[in-house]
Amino acid sequence: MNLTEKIAKLIDEKSNNYKDISDKIWEFAETRFDEFQSADLLCEVLQQEEFQVERGVANLETGFIGTYGTGKPVIAILGEYDALAGLSQVAGEATYQPIIANGNGHGCGHNLLGVGALAGAIAVKDYLVQHKLSGTVKYYGCPAEESGYGKSFMAREGLFKDVDIAFSWHPGTVNTVMHAMSNAVIHAHFKFKGRSSHAAASPHLGRSALDAVELMNVGVNYLREHIIDGARIHYAVTNTGGVAPNVVQAEAEVTYLIRAPKPDQVKSLYERVVKCAKGAAMMTETTVDEQIVGSCHNLIPNKTLETIMDQHMNELGYPEVTDEDIRFAKDIFQTLSEEEKGAIALQVGNDFARKLAEKPIADFVIPLAKEPISIGGSTDVADVSWNVPTAQCTTSTWAVGTPFHTWQVVAQGKSNYAHQAMLLAGKTIASTAITAIENPEVIEQAKNELKERLNGEHYVALIPEELMPPKLSVMKKDETYV
Repeated sequence: MNLTEKIAKLIDEKSNNYKDISDKIWEFAETRFDEFQSADLLCEVLQQEEFQVERGVANLETGFIGTYGTGKPVIAILGEYDALAGLSQVAGEATYQPIIANGNGHGCGHNLLGVGALAGAIAVKDYLVQHKLSGTVKYYGCPAEESGYGKSFMAREGLFKDVDIAFSWHPGTVNTVMHAMSNAVIHAHFKFKGRSSHAAASPHLGRSALDAVELMNVGVNYLREHIIDGARIHYAVTNTGGVAPNVVQAEAEVTYLIRAPKPDQVKSLYERVVKCAKGAAMMTETTVDEQIVGSCHNLIPNKTLETIMDQHMNELGYPEVTDEDIRFAKDIFQTLSEEEKGAIALQVGNDFARKLAEKPIADFVIPLAKEPISIGGSTDVADVSWNVPTAQCTTSTWAVGTPFHTWQVVAQGKSNYAHQAMLLAGKTIASTAITAIENPEVIEQAKNELKERLNGEHYVALIPEELMPPKLSVMKKDETYV
């Protein structure tokens, strides 16, 4: 029995338990920093598996670390468990049917992500015990990936300094190991204050904060022509100052996500956006307060670890799917727009796209990319990747073409094929981790690669020192996402 077979056996023996845990977290559907039930359940399972659990790490109320073993190497496995607002949906239904109007739902599959990582961490523990190996495995319970940047707070507090290598994964529509780069991001709020007045009788006495927001947005729109390739700026008006048109709005607020390929670039771009805000305030004779509420670095790939992970994923292969799986996946596939269906070929190629139209569950492994692929978005896994060599994979938990952050993702969150793909991710992570433990030269090579990719740069958190994770008693629950 080879390594992947041994790991698969360890995970399969506890698979029903993992499926149940994932389904419970799907039902909890707790959003950023509010994942108390989900964190409690994961901590309980870790304690049952004889992990030592430390809660409230990095001042995160729902963050924790479960540790098993002693000595080197130290392996980190990252789990997430936060849901999204407004995506409530009945499981197993291919039509939009919210359980609760505007309720929460796991529209990014983090119920699967956290438990797949958990399965991987427990399998590493079980293997260490069975084979009497030294080493430490740590499960990092990472809250608030969706706009909260939990891992960035952990990295700022130095929680990865004793770690040798790290692993994670993400639900998706294909099976592949990520050889990817992401954008660094700064998330900031801009609050404008002016002076209220009657818009008809005394408009000259008012100073419109809403005008300031609009002028800032116009200024940033002009700025877009003059930023580097790959940079992105997005915004949402979170407070219009009221609904009465005959009142000059005395306050208004807009939130921005500012992305660029490198940390120094995103900091520079943020400063230019701040100038647009200050200019808008000057034009309207209002005041503006800006506040960074979160940020993360760009993702650093690690081909050394990814190559091993790719080998194990191919050895494991995608599990067989049932006729019922195919039927439901086809129903989900038919809910996609023609544009969404057409985008599949860009991801997997025309031949695979035609095949997937008939059976829209990707049961093959896409080869590891030769050069890093830019994913455009941002992830707080990036802050980990600046500190330790990090590798990630994705598996086919959803019907091909399913867009992230949608009710279709939530509908598939309890499906058999989602469960099987979740377990595949755990097996892939655990197999890669054990290979590194048994071959110390792999870890040394991965560390050397990280050093080369950083090329003299060092991690400095983008999150301001004074910014602390919000506590529920004072948290403003806005719903803006990474």
